[in-house]
Amino acid sequence: MSLTEAALLVLAGLAAGIVNAIAGGGSLITFPTMLAIGIPPVSANVSNALSVAPGYASSVVGSRADLRGQRGRILRVAPTVLAGAACGCVLLLNTPHRVFDVVVPFLVLGAALTLAFQARLRGLVGHPREVSPRRAAVTLHVAVFLCGLYGGYFNAALGVLLVAGLALVLDETMARVSALKNLLSAVVGLVTVLVYSVFGPVDWAAVAAVAPATVVGGYLGARVARKLSATVLRAVIVTFGSTVGVYLLFRAVFLG
Repeated sequence: MSLTEAALLVLAGLAAGIVNAIAGGGSLITFPTMLAIGIPPVSANVSNALSVAPGYASSVVGSRADLRGQRGRILRVAPTVLAGAACGCVLLLNTPHRVFDVVVPFLVLGAALTLAFQARLRGLVGHPREVSPRRAAVTLHVAVFLCGLYGGYFNAALGVLLVAGLALVLDETMARVSALKNLLSAVVGLVTVLVYSVFGPVDWAAVAAVAPATVVGGYLGARVARKLSATVLRAVIVTFGSTVGVYLLFRAVFLG
C-alpha cells in the first residue's frame, strides 16, 4: 500500500466516522475507497466492517449523555441485535452476495421513507403511547434483530435503518434515539470484529489505516448530532439515507 493510498483511507475513515455518528452510511465512503485502491470486493466488505467498528464505540462516548435512563432498554435489546448481527455474518460468509445486494437498496430506501413519514405511519400503526407494552416490545425486538442482521451482512446505512425502526416504536427524542442507535451499532461492530477477524479475508493494512480515523470522526460526529434540532437531524438522516439507497440500487443494477 502506497502512502497516497493510506492517506486516502485515513480521510475516508474520518469522514465515515462523522457520517455514521450523525446519520449512518459512512461505509459508503470507506467501502468504495477500499475498492478504488485495489482491494477485492469480499475482502473490502469484511475489512470495512472491522474498520468502522471502533468509530461506533467513540460515537457512544460522544452521545453518552443521551443514553441516561435507557439502561433497562439497552439490556433488553442488546442480545437481540447481537443475535441478528451474528446471523448476518454467517449469511455473508456462506451465501451468494448477489441476491442480498439487490434487496439492500430497498431496505435503505424503505428506512429513509419510514423516517420521513414517521408521523403518518404512527397514525396507522399507533403512537408508542397508544400501543400495548407487549406489542411495542415485540415490534422493537423484531426491528432491532432485522437491523442487526443487515448490519452483520452489509454495514452501509445501518444507522438509517436503526433510527427509522427505533423512532417508529419508541416515544423518545431524536437525540436519544440517535444515541441508542450508536450503541446498538457498536454491538453490531463488536460482533463483526469477532467473527470476521477469525473467519474473514481481512486486509489488515487497510483496517490499520481506517479504524483510528473512524474513532476520531465518530466522536466528533456524535457531538455535532447532539447540537442539531430533531427536525434538522431527521432531515439529514432522511436525505443521506435516500442518497445511499439510490447509490446502492444503481450499483446493484448497473455495476453488479
